Amino acid sequence: MEKNCGNLFEGISEQLPKEIFNKLLETGNFRLERIVSQGQNTLEGKWLEQQENEWVVLLSGAATLSFAQDASKLNMKPGDYVHIAAHCKHRVEWTDTNTKTVWLALHYE
Repeated sequence: MEKNCGNLFEGISEQLPKEIFNKLLETGNFRLERIVSQGQNTLEGKWLEQQENEWVVLLSGAATLSFAQDASKLNMKPGDYVHIAAHCKHRVEWTDTNTKTVWLALHYE
């Protein structure tokens, strides 16, 4: 039996000039990844739109997401999660500049 273990808060660089995406587990049905942000956001005027569903939980830091369909904003703090349906246009408006924002994201069809 293969053992796959670690700590979601270890191995994070002090300086984050760009977001870090680490694939933790992947099968034919889903992908689980750790995302680490610090001050990054989606480029102004750009929307993210994915082919798969995404369920994401914020583990540390803070962030604000927005959604094109209803112009709503979601302020997230540790413990908050959101399900983003496939093809739902969304963007990261803001991530904390002082604290690492660590996300756990599950992508599935």
